Amino acid sequence: MRHRKSGRQLNRNSSHRKAMFKNMANSLILHETIKTTLPKAKELRRVVEPLITRAKSDSVANRRHIFSKLRDDAMVAKLFVEVGPFYKDRPGGYVRILKAGFRTGDKAPMALVQLVDFESVEEVVTEAPKKEVKTAAPKKEAKTATPKKEAKTATPKKEAKTATLKKEAKTATPKKEAKTKAAKKES
Repeated sequence: MRHRKSGRQLNRNSSHRKAMFKNMANSLILHETIKTTLPKAKELRRVVEPLITRAKSDSVANRRHIFSKLRDDAMVAKLFVEVGPFYKDRPGGYVRILKAGFRTGDKAPMALVQLVDFESVEEVVTEAPKKEVKTAAPKKEAKTATPKKEAKTATPKKEAKTATLKKEAKTATPKKEAKTKAAKKES
């Protein structure tokens, strides 16, 4: 009987479960959205939310504790630099689980796991530089005009190369003719 035992076994032993959730947590922090089965998603929420809560207050002890769970310096840095400060005023509920239909092979229920509101901030940040690029577009057109001039100067160079090759070819043929004339005189 499994009385008072929390957590899902997911048909794995404890070390496999621990490694799987470590990898899934790293992927979620890196990509902000992952797709997995619904039971794994619900269990992943229990792993990731306490890590984000600890990342809200930056201390050596918290960094070491999160590193012991994730074992990846880049993910620990991202948690403390980007994710933790972003959720500073949010008391919990950092992960959203959206049902995403059923897998075609075995009809397992699938789910999208997302960091709540974190993608919208990333999109806003990426949209702002795009607007700056649009204002800088006329400058780029001016830059494209200069390569066209370079292209025009490149064609005479090609013609000069072909002319020198033709001259070399003309000078090479008399040598051949001289050799053939010398061979005829000897015979």
